[in-house]
Amino acid sequence: GSLIVVIGASLAACMPPTPSAKKPESVDERAAYSIGFMTGKSSSAQAPSLNVEQFAAGFRDAYAKKSSQITDDEMKASLMEFEKKLRAEAMAKLQKDSTEASSKGTSFLAENGKKPGVTTTASGLQYEVITAGKGAKPAATDTVKVHYEGKLLDGTVFDSSLKRGEPVSFPLNRVIPGWTEGVQLMPVGSKYKFTIPANLAYGDQGAGPIPPNSVLQFEVELLE
Repeated sequence: GSLIVVIGASLAACMPPTPSAKKPESVDERAAYSIGFMTGKSSSAQAPSLNVEQFAAGFRDAYAKKSSQITDDEMKASLMEFEKKLRAEAMAKLQKDSTEASSKGTSFLAENGKKPGVTTTASGLQYEVITAGKGAKPAATDTVKVHYEGKLLDGTVFDSSLKRGEPVSFPLNRVIPGWTEGVQLMPVGSKYKFTIPANLAYGDQGAGPIPPNSVLQFEVELLE
């Protein structure tokens, strides 16, 4: 039952806008449009391709309380097969994107390491001093307070304490290895730019908005 509901929602998401549809005006029209729009917005990523004509035919038949053109067993079997196809396509895309990210990351690190002011450590971590502070350097067991902004190589900001307006405190040995190593290089009062290889960040698994095999860039200011 849940499989059919999930797939049905994903199919509804892929209906393209009808060119002749007028702007919804009445309460009923606006409600119907809202349901369709929200379903599409929340589910469009699940089914990137769809036979729109057959989707519309099935919707109209069901809404008019007509008999289905295929049996319940055929529906269940086709939906299971369709879900299997979607999963295979998603896995293939993930693997392709991961391979491309790894290749781009390797190239970027090689070029970035040649830039004046960029230092590459034995682990492969790269850093650049933006502002040199004069305070003490933290140990891995210390709790530090920082302001930071993290970006993907395409410039996408995936996390930023600056945007939230509050610095963050955390034990330095409980973050990604690139942070644990890098922040220990910083005297308090410093601001550094780190370029962190994927193996010192989230590796081939990624995390949330961070795709697998992503090289990450952070600007970090060590406050305390």
